[in-house]
Amino acid sequence: MNKVIHDYSRQAKSYVTTFASIMRKLRKRIIRITLVLAVLCILTALIGNWRVYNIAQGKTFTSADEIPFNKVGLVLGTSKFTRNGNINMYFEYRIRATIQLYKSGKIKYILVSGDNGNKNYDEPTAFKNELISRCILAEKIYLDYAGFRTLDSVIRAHAIFG
Repeated sequence: MNKVIHDYSRQAKSYVTTFASIMRKLRKRIIRITLVLAVLCILTALIGNWRVYNIAQGKTFTSADEIPFNKVGLVLGTSKFTRNGNINMYFEYRIRATIQLYKSGKIKYILVSGDNGNKNYDEPTAFKNELISRCILAEKIYLDYAGFRTLDSVIRAHAIFG
């Protein structure tokens, strides 16, 4: 009986040792795979960033002085206020940029594209009213009420105004 118990005990230790060895190998494999995936993710992000940077060369600007003249400037809509009632800074910055481009002679007309999906929400008119209140002539402002998506607004502006 003791011999049987001893054999089972030795066999159990053998199984435990084999299992531990398999787990060590599995952990090493998981670490290698994780490292390879992390490197691939970093490389993908770096290559994507490099590509966007190169494609955008000469098409993005940090100063109004760098921007070439365009007959029409497209302003993409957003709500004037945030949910907590504060002024939406995206709205404010777009207004400021539009005024700066208009007053510096970089654009002759302003096309405001935005959502007008229901009677209580009208982005284009809010932009127009704000621009007029800041001394832009109403006849220089055109409204695109079908600006539900940025891409559609850009395509429509290009098709209509070139």
